[in-house]
Amino acid sequence: MENGCLLNFLRQRGGALKEAWLLSMCQDACEGMAYLEAHSFIHRDLAARNCLVNEDNVVKVSDFGMTRYVLDNQYTSSSGAMFPVKWSPPEVLHYSKYSSKSDVWSYGVLMWEIFSEGRTPFESRSNVEVVEEITRGVRLYRPHRATHPVYRIMYSCWHEVRADWPPLHRITRLNILNIYTKDNKV
Repeated sequence: MENGCLLNFLRQRGGALKEAWLLSMCQDACEGMAYLEAHSFIHRDLAARNCLVNEDNVVKVSDFGMTRYVLDNQYTSSSGAMFPVKWSPPEVLHYSKYSSKSDVWSYGVLMWEIFSEGRTPFESRSNVEVVEEITRGVRLYRPHRATHPVYRIMYSCWHEVRADWPPLHRITRLNILNIYTKDNKV
């Protein structure tokens, strides 16, 4: 893709990207993930480093090396398998159980990466510390570029009660546009 990896794209452009572009990038990734969810795939490694940006600044989910096709919406990884700790929900951290809900958690972290302009989640903490903090209910802070409505979407992806996490297909373009309209009073 012409603009390369989303992580580098965000870091190189810093504050030059307007909030509407950041929201659009979130929506692009959400649509890609909703497609995978609708076709019974679990990505398991959604992060800015695994998304690409085309010449029109459209984000495409990529790197399907850890992706699995599932019939019962759940996949249990073999013990000792590597996984991205800072992007993973409690059931992955403790039981190696993946589902479309674990992709929802990772999507919230991806939104955080986008609105923090490519920062690393829990950047000053080790993986062990991250596991302990997530288990205690600690979540990522609101990035300075994220409005409160945007952060509410992120945070809903990390709700303590897994059943309350929104399915990816419900985080729609309409929701994103409503946020943009309310925040900018267009």
